[in-house]
Amino acid sequence: MTKMVLFLLFLLKINGRKKMKYEDIPICIFNSNNGDRIIGFECENIYESSRFDRNEIEQFLSNNSENYVFTALSFDLKNPLLGLSSRHVDQQNFPLISFWVPKNVVKLTSEGHEFLRGNKSSESIEFLDWLIEMETNENYHTHSIELKARTSKENYLANISKIKAHLQRGDIYEMNYCQEFFAENVEISNPLDLYFKLNQFTKAPFSAYLQLNEHLLFCTSPERFIQKKGTHLLSQPIKGTARRGKDEREDQELVDSLRNDPKEKSENIMIVDLVRNDLSKIATKGSVHVDELCEIYSFPAIHQMISTISCELKTSKFTEILEALFPMGSMTGAPKKRALELIDEFEDFNRGLYSGSIGYIDPKGDFDFNVIIRSLIYNKENKRLSCGVGSAITISSDAEKEFEECMVKIEKIRNVIAS
Repeated sequence: MTKMVLFLLFLLKINGRKKMKYEDIPICIFNSNNGDRIIGFECENIYESSRFDRNEIEQFLSNNSENYVFTALSFDLKNPLLGLSSRHVDQQNFPLISFWVPKNVVKLTSEGHEFLRGNKSSESIEFLDWLIEMETNENYHTHSIELKARTSKENYLANISKIKAHLQRGDIYEMNYCQEFFAENVEISNPLDLYFKLNQFTKAPFSAYLQLNEHLLFCTSPERFIQKKGTHLLSQPIKGTARRGKDEREDQELVDSLRNDPKEKSENIMIVDLVRNDLSKIATKGSVHVDELCEIYSFPAIHQMISTISCELKTSKFTEILEALFPMGSMTGAPKKRALELIDEFEDFNRGLYSGSIGYIDPKGDFDFNVIIRSLIYNKENKRLSCGVGSAITISSDAEKEFEECMVKIEKIRNVIAS
């Protein structure tokens, strides 16, 4: 062998050892829409539960108030919060709620990195260098994965007809109806490669990666759930989607069409009203405000219609904020509780972490959380990969167009993991 070949084999061996070294430690990467990332790795303390115990949660947060606390919330948290139940079991088997305190927390920006918590040791620097190298080499090693639909198109269309019957009766005004795409017996040997590959194509502002115990999350979300700074809280629901154009002219036509689409605007405004109502439960009097209504934001794969609603908080308790706002209106419909009952009736899978949220709470009590959509969820023990996708159903919905919207939303993910 030549010296060059031997050197390359040596590098592959070293990289393989590093991958094995880091594949089991807790890692979370959380992107914000300003391009910064918060990375937590290794675990100092953890709280996981299959129930919602306010006292236990507040005690854990109080005990770790000087630390960063990373958090994952499953969609089924709706059950204890709203007195509901689920007829399907989460096959990805995520905990209902998880809080964990990373040993190291680092903020990555375009200018470099800053340790927010932990020691700038040789081991932590080695990990960061390895992580950044993996992201920037763009030579991602992933296996081809094909997702199949749990729900047939015929059943999907039939269910929309049944949902519209509830809309006609006035049971609900809007419902977020989702379906699952999944794969079984999947081996993911390079999870961070898969995440960086997905993120490279989607460049989603609230993307996230989670590696915790047997669970992996590859999230390419464009949506923020809630952000708190001091007493100021904001929510940014998304309702309204259009694909990107083949050229600049078509792209602008699609933006204009989305902006002026009465159905998309009505969907968005309904959820804005729901969020305003939710915020009013925890807001000081007269402080709820719609900062942006039906604004169009463009991402590499799609255009989205986003609104921003904010308030000043009268409580600082995380559990009280959750009880008022979770699950987020963009993933339920309105009225929220009745929409959730019908979601459980018509959907043929348990959403699990999909439609939930991941984020972090900082030592000041401020926080940032996304909406887990456009995501792959994986269980290393049962080797099952899941991807949920959905759309808002209203009285004016065309079932074929709703199906097409789902395909637009999942297309980029399917293409990336199949290549």
